Amino acid sequence: MPFIDSKVTVKITDQEKEEIKTELGKLITTLNKSETYLMVGIEDSYDLWFGGKKLDKGAYVSVSLFGTAPKEAYETLTEQICDLLSRKLGIPGNAVYVTYHPVYDWGWNGKNF
Repeated sequence: MPFIDSKVTVKITDQEKEEIKTELGKLITTLNKSETYLMVGIEDSYDLWFGGKKLDKGAYVSVSLFGTAPKEAYETLTEQICDLLSRKLGIPGNAVYVTYHPVYDWGWNGKNF
């Protein structure tokens, strides 16, 4: 069960959120996961600072994954996420920060995997 949590500095329409969610559903296959159990969170108009300066256009994307994936897959997904946010929201890749969090204990429906 992956979870992609995105915080972006720009305002996003509901249609743009839906489009981003749909594309993330396709991109998650890079980590050998499917959209079936993918959870996505998108928070827009989020204040982000880097190096003491407020980012006009920027994003922080946190990817939590049950288990792990190969380093190369993480690198590919980072490139894909940067491209997606650049195309859809005009956020340059050098203002997109992506972190990965392998999770070994994940609960759902009253049980743990």
